[in-house]
Amino acid sequence: MKRYGIIMAGGSGTRFWPLSRKKLPKQFLNLTGKDSMLNETIDRLLPVIAGEDIFVVTNEAYTELTYGTVEGRLRPDHILSEPAARNTAACIGYAAMEILRKYGDGVMGIFASDHYIRDTEGFCRVLEQAMTEAERTDRLVTIGIRPTFPSTGYGYIRRETKTDADTGTGEAHKVKEFVEKPDAETAKAYFSSGDYLWNSGMFVWKASVILEQFAKLLPDIYADLLRIGDSMGTAQEKEVIREIYPNIHKISVDYGIMERADNVVVLEGDFGWSDVGSLDALGGLYPSDENGNQRFGEQVSLDTAECISYSKDKLIALIGVKDLIVVEGEETILVCEKNRAQDVKQIVEKLEADGKMRYL
Repeated sequence: MKRYGIIMAGGSGTRFWPLSRKKLPKQFLNLTGKDSMLNETIDRLLPVIAGEDIFVVTNEAYTELTYGTVEGRLRPDHILSEPAARNTAACIGYAAMEILRKYGDGVMGIFASDHYIRDTEGFCRVLEQAMTEAERTDRLVTIGIRPTFPSTGYGYIRRETKTDADTGTGEAHKVKEFVEKPDAETAKAYFSSGDYLWNSGMFVWKASVILEQFAKLLPDIYADLLRIGDSMGTAQEKEVIREIYPNIHKISVDYGIMERADNVVVLEGDFGWSDVGSLDALGGLYPSDENGNQRFGEQVSLDTAECISYSKDKLIALIGVKDLIVVEGEETILVCEKNRAQDVKQIVEKLEADGKMRYL
């Protein structure tokens, strides 16, 4: 069965300001010094999924930027534009309908464009396993990450403690439940139990199977997807998408389908995964010095510990500080406590409310 990769790349990355800007969101940034996050995502899929079968779904505002970023890697007609941001259910349903109507059924993997994975070979082994599992069954397969500490910043997947022998792989576990980001004590309990994995947001299933779940669990969205599907390949396709898409019910695939479906299994991954969702995640991209500092760019420090600092053009000097994030943007400098990284989004909202759009 044909294998397809779907990369979701439509987010604006507000929690990653000031590195992520409206004109250049996080997925287009080169944070590792190698390539953009989007291109790194494409490249790590290639051992399992052919480049000609990889799609990117992005916001209409970033379509041209996406073309320029992935040029030579993907077919131009495999860049799908959303006229409006409608969360992950609409994005995934749109891609599934595109595949089914234009190319025939196949196994599709869903990936975020802004994840960091240190061990690409380990990732590909698990992805191959997930693709095989989805191909031979009609199950929804998700990849969970073995926790390395009791994180309060990730959602969790509670799995059956015994492997599901009926899956045929010996590694898949039935999912008992998806749980939201926990408090510190709950996270410690999850971590100690061994029954919980971090929810990576990576999914694998047949295009036909996920659309059947839309029909069953999200019939209003499915009806909209059918109208879009009926227009595919016609002269009216773009017009119909622009008319219907902005009115699709806004919900994540996690809430809309994964938490409600009864045929979900999880495979465990341990390949150095990080959801680069906020600036504190930069710490996972760079090695630590003897004082636990993670630094990118030209830096000098004195009596400084456990800080994350990122510079492109200027020298950053830190003296006598601990647990800070310091980031040099294009026209801005951000300084915050590491445990307040999630609040960066509020700064973006305040700048917008104050009309200071030049900084966004």
